[in-house]
Amino acid sequence: MLASPVSGQRLCQTHAAPAASIRRRLCVALLAAGAVLCTQPALADLARIRQNGSLKVAVYKGLPPFSAVAGSQYDGIDVALARALASELGVSVSLLPFDADENMSDDLRSMVWRGHYLGYGPADVMLHVPVDRAFMRANDKALIFAPYYRETFVLVRDRERVPDLHSLEDLAGQPAGAAAGSAGANALLSGAGGALRDKVKIYPEAGQALRALFAGEIAAAMVTRAQYESALQAAGQSAARFATADVSSPLLPSRGWAIGMAIKAGDKELAQSLENALDALRRKGELARIFAGYGVTMQEP
Repeated sequence: MLASPVSGQRLCQTHAAPAASIRRRLCVALLAAGAVLCTQPALADLARIRQNGSLKVAVYKGLPPFSAVAGSQYDGIDVALARALASELGVSVSLLPFDADENMSDDLRSMVWRGHYLGYGPADVMLHVPVDRAFMRANDKALIFAPYYRETFVLVRDRERVPDLHSLEDLAGQPAGAAAGSAGANALLSGAGGALRDKVKIYPEAGQALRALFAGEIAAAMVTRAQYESALQAAGQSAARFATADVSSPLLPSRGWAIGMAIKAGDKELAQSLENALDALRRKGELARIFAGYGVTMQEP
């Protein structure tokens, strides 16, 4: 298939026509055909999605309860939301799970507006993107919109071991845990002027910190509310044994952060269609049902 002038030039270099004049005429024709193809306008993303019958959605790997491998398939809140959005648009869903890069700006570049250097992406839309003005200004090649949840860090404590808690100082002498590299871990390590540091246990994932809490190995865990609620349901634990608190720390956003979606900048029609689809899911109660299905209370952004 002759898709570009470059492919035409390559064919000219390898074609074995017996006459030089025929070869020259073929080259001219191929280059002209490639130029015409390159100047034809591409279908707008929404039209292309509907023509292909599939919405390609980028979701993070290893981000429970939003997206993670369950058995042989991906599952979670964002996965269910991707399916629901595609259904509202009248198309099927094609998931594009990806590993988080060093920062989210890199993720947007790879999954939203350029594609990964290894050859996959970009997707039509990426989920679980912070809807933050400063972040949006710094990433103007992506259009970030349609917040669907507000995430917050909470300190979950065992009521028997920590009966009352007003600040991180009340954890003095008690072992506490958090996920490596998380803001929750940083808050614990620096809390109470660093007095808690020797008792802080860092786990590879938030789920491991919560399992340690449920097993009585630690007295408290700093995790997101969604991580706690979903883990509590999965473990079949009684919520009466534990209490959550919003702890003040300069390393934690005071009101949490809204999460939404992102597409390549400039395609307002696709953005409007996705936002309309999200609004429809919210009106019908489907968005709240998706969160409830994973044990998570819907927090409006």
